[in-house]
Amino acid sequence: MSTSWQWPGGLASSPRREVVKTPMRNRSAGGGFTLLELLVVIGIIAVLAALLLPALNRSLEQGRSIACINNLRQLQTCWLVYADDHENTLPPNDYVYSVNTRTPVSKGVSWCPGNTRLDRNTDNIKLGVLYPYHTAVNIYRCPSDKSSVEDENGNPIGLPRTRSYNMSAAVNCSIASDIIPTYRKYNEISQPTPDKFFVFIDTHEDSILDSHFGLCQPNSYFGNVWFDIPANRHNQGANLSFADGHVEHWRWAWPKVYNLMPQPVANAQDLRDMRRLQAAMKPSN
Repeated sequence: MSTSWQWPGGLASSPRREVVKTPMRNRSAGGGFTLLELLVVIGIIAVLAALLLPALNRSLEQGRSIACINNLRQLQTCWLVYADDHENTLPPNDYVYSVNTRTPVSKGVSWCPGNTRLDRNTDNIKLGVLYPYHTAVNIYRCPSDKSSVEDENGNPIGLPRTRSYNMSAAVNCSIASDIIPTYRKYNEISQPTPDKFFVFIDTHEDSILDSHFGLCQPNSYFGNVWFDIPANRHNQGANLSFADGHVEHWRWAWPKVYNLMPQPVANAQDLRDMRRLQAAMKPSN
């Protein structure tokens, strides 16, 4: 006869069951994110960054372009005041380098002498005839211009350049006036009118040397050749000031890339850009 004890009511005893609660495998004990969740968040952030960064870069560049426009507006004001102080005579533009030899062909009086590729300080800016009208040297440099000063062999030395702008060769320049017609007095500017006659231009960092922007008229032997190339750094465009005092942003039909000097036009779109600039200079007789 069995001697095992029974529960009242005839229920047999059974082993006690223990319920063991295990932690969730998909979440850490501290309630933080799991690795999978973190990867998802990182992926979302990466997608958002890819979408937003180009817009942010465009916004930053737009701000730099506005600062460049302000620089040109101030230089243009100096230019106008100089002409007013000198009985309508325009600021001289006679410090000119050869685009072939990259050496000076004239070291005459200029709104800004020197070679910005070699100038390690702002001394040449201070020698220019416009400097007394505005002594802030930073207005001579575009904030989007990241180019460096070079040594005599063309090697960058890590110093930011001091000037990014050139003045049209159609402004009071004695050099090559037989192929690039020039105005010497403000009251002579008639074709085009002052509101369409460009003065200062944002110049390509690989092309710039002196402060003179040379461009012949279409009927010249060099009518389809770039001697100096306009900048391309502002959304495939450059900023220009005009003789009436206003400043414009011009977007180019064709990207401006330096290859050699002198440089023939690349194609019909590049030629359209050149003709647009030529129309903003004094025409040939």
